[in-house]
Amino acid sequence: MKILNIYRSEPDSTTKTLVEIVTRDRDSDSFFLNTDTTPNYDKLVDMIFEADQTICWW
Repeated sequence: MKILNIYRSEPDSTTKTLVEIVTRDRDSDSFFLNTDTTPNYDKLVDMIFEADQTICWW
């Protein structure tokens, strides 16, 4: 199972711990929306369709 983690803001320690638990023994990828440049939304859409599960972290 492939999990995509989308971050709206920089993850804090609690979020990092939860991500570690959720993605343990699974293939995972990350996408950050909080960059200085405009995120590549085309790439994000492709990543969402490639993943079995998507989790958005605020």
